[in-house]
Amino acid sequence: MLYYPINMANMKQVIIIRTDLDMGKGKIAAQVGHACVLGAEHVRKSNPEWFSEWWEGQEKVVLKVANLKELEQIMQDAIEFGLPCSAVSDAGRTQLPPGTTTCISIGPAPEEKIDKITGDLKLL
Repeated sequence: MLYYPINMANMKQVIIIRTDLDMGKGKIAAQVGHACVLGAEHVRKSNPEWFSEWWEGQEKVVLKVANLKELEQIMQDAIEFGLPCSAVSDAGRTQLPPGTTTCISIGPAPEEKIDKITGDLKLL
């Protein structure tokens, strides 16, 4: 049986992906995976307490935006609010040109902070 600390439910990671790129399902899955790892490693180094709280359950939510402009605005808002963010730029080996920003990770961080920035976004 797994034990989850009471405060674990308060930590999550959000991945926000662009829908204007018409990526295939496998490509989306790979980009979300990249964002999860980049974001987790960023927080593991910059805020180990948040990382440790999040690590037990590793809650993740995948949301969507329509385009790069919306993605960049959300990232800017998150950074200004003090949330850790990581952007994923595609290598360009398959469906997209090299350097295309596909998604971002926010957190892992306190859920109430993330929700102030992403609460109006729709699930992918």
